[in-house]
Amino acid sequence: MEYYNYIKALHIIFVVSWMAGLFYIVRLFVYHVEAQERPETERKVLSDQFEIMERKLMNIISTPAMFLTLIFGIWMLFLMPAWLKQGWMHVKLTFVLGLVVYHYICQRIMKQMRNGVYKWTSTQLRIWNEVATIFLFAIVFLVVLKSAINWIFGVLGIVAFSMILMSAVKIYKYYRLKGKK
Repeated sequence: MEYYNYIKALHIIFVVSWMAGLFYIVRLFVYHVEAQERPETERKVLSDQFEIMERKLMNIISTPAMFLTLIFGIWMLFLMPAWLKQGWMHVKLTFVLGLVVYHYICQRIMKQMRNGVYKWTSTQLRIWNEVATIFLFAIVFLVVLKSAINWIFGVLGIVAFSMILMSAVKIYKYYRLKGKK
C-alpha cells in the first residue's frame, strides 16, 4: 500500500487534465458554432482552425487523460476493494460513467461539426458545458464526504447550483445579444 498515494496523485492529476479538456472543448464548440455566422471566407478559416484545435485537444489531451483517470481509479479500487461495498462509491461511479458518456457525446458533436453538421446552438452548448461542472461537483463532494446519506443534501445543492448556472447562461446571453444591438 506504500505506493497507493502515488496512484491517487496520478489519478487526481489526470482527472484535472480530463476536466480541463472537457471544459475547453465545449468552449471551442461554442466559438465554432458562432463562427458559422461570419462571412464565407472568415467562416472557412475559423472553422478549419477550430477543427484542428478540437481534434488535437480531444485526441492528445482529453481522451488519453480520461483513460488514465479510469486506469488509476480502477487501480485504487483494486487496492481498496472495500470501497466497492460503500453506497457513496456506487453513486460516484454512476457519475463517473455519466462523465464518460458526456465525453463521447462531445466527440460526436466534434465529428458532426467537422462534417458541417451544426445541431447545437451556442446557447445550448453553453448549457451543455455546465453539465460537466455538475458532474465534477457531484464527484468531488461524494469523494470528500464519503457518504451516500449526505447525498440527499448534495442533490439539493447540485439542483440549486444547476439552476444558478442555467440562469447565469441566460443572463449572459441576454446581455451579449443586447450589446450587439
